[in-house]
Amino acid sequence: MSWLNPRADKILMVPVENRLIEGNKGGKPRRKKELPLQVCEQHSFCNKSLDSPHLGKRMATSSGAAFFMLVASCVCSTVFHRDQQTWFEGVFLSSMCPLNVSASTLYGIMFDAGSTGTRIHVYTFVQKIPGQLPILEGEIFESVKPGLSAFVDQPKQGAETVQGLLEMAKDSIPRSHWKRTPVVLKATAGLRLLPEQKAQALLFEVREIFKKSPFLVPDDSVSIMDGSYEGILAWVTVNFLTGQLHSHSQETVGILDLGGASTQITFLPRFEKTLEQTPRGYLTSFEMFNSTYKLYTHSYLGFGLKAARLATLGALEMEGIDGHTFRSACLPRWLEAEWIFGGVKYQYGGNQEGEMGFEPCYAEVLRVVQGKLHQPDEVQRSSFYAFSYYYDRAVDTAMIDYEKGGVLKVEDFERKAREVCDNLENFTSGSPFLCMDLSYITALLRDGFGFADSTILQLAKKVNNIETGWALGATFHLLQSLGISN
Repeated sequence: MSWLNPRADKILMVPVENRLIEGNKGGKPRRKKELPLQVCEQHSFCNKSLDSPHLGKRMATSSGAAFFMLVASCVCSTVFHRDQQTWFEGVFLSSMCPLNVSASTLYGIMFDAGSTGTRIHVYTFVQKIPGQLPILEGEIFESVKPGLSAFVDQPKQGAETVQGLLEMAKDSIPRSHWKRTPVVLKATAGLRLLPEQKAQALLFEVREIFKKSPFLVPDDSVSIMDGSYEGILAWVTVNFLTGQLHSHSQETVGILDLGGASTQITFLPRFEKTLEQTPRGYLTSFEMFNSTYKLYTHSYLGFGLKAARLATLGALEMEGIDGHTFRSACLPRWLEAEWIFGGVKYQYGGNQEGEMGFEPCYAEVLRVVQGKLHQPDEVQRSSFYAFSYYYDRAVDTAMIDYEKGGVLKVEDFERKAREVCDNLENFTSGSPFLCMDLSYITALLRDGFGFADSTILQLAKKVNNIETGWALGATFHLLQSLGISN
């Protein structure tokens, strides 16, 4: 079954510009993305005044995000195929069509609850003709730290962080639209790592907050997203933005996503041998743009950058951590500090009398990944985009430009790791985990996934001015189910 109408390949993705806007509460600037003038001239909605006085201050427009609000607005059937089984059902709203599509202005609220923070997106659309794709008129976004998982033993307090963001949504959406504006929260790896009972306690409190809000709240509006979906949808996003899917080409690019608690790898195998040697649970088939794709995809929970720190320190192997200081050759010898992750406080420091530097550090991180990840041979000859913490650590060490991104080889991460780790005695500022993080990334790519040192990676935060990640890809499967592109 096709999950995207073939006619959807006619949709135009429009580059946008980033600008900082002022006038928000507290004087904090937010990013504003504006459609180019020539595009606005083609659409009368660009000259239309908004019915909320607050939107003019916080509005951001992005053609790529235009599809994203639909995730939160109207999903009557969400179907994906995995080895002939329906597996995508329930990722988004499964039985709700709350909005009157004849309304001229539509709003949707989406929460992204990650391991390090919670982010709210408030989307505004204009529905010019019922049954046709709504036009994005704006996006409002804000985030808070830490993430929900940090409130593992204080679920009510965690839900209050969501309440604060909801107040911003109320301030941004006209009162007349509140009752028909859906609100949705999808949690990722941070909550997947928690014990089921504690994770559900957090989600329950968020549901209670939602129920007390004036917005439209479906029964399944708060849930945990499986990690595999993130990888698949990020692959769709990147390959759509790079034009690979429009051309019906089999020459696609793979994606590598490194979060705080989990990591994903997704690519389209080119060789039958790869399909034959890959474990059954790592392959997913679907059709799109009149082409059939069988993806290799897997999410490794506990192998995100911050979870790997705990594994490297040996903190995951101990039942009680009170009063214990975890030490590593990846840290400055004199360092004594504490770090909070997932609501737990850890004491850590350097080896006061032991080894320090790249070689002993690499031996520590190697134990975390060696023999624990599947290594498809084909990755050594494939093109990959890498983002999230791959991108952040490359920026932190000046290997790439923050705005433009860049191209790196796997061996470039090792070179920078050696440079940082072998100069820990001179460490004065920045993250004390930088040596460990760079060494782990090197081990993950080379000894975990099996990439060659010469493998080239495209480090990107955005493609064509649209952020990489699962959000854009998540909306494509909605187009056919809604008939929105017909």
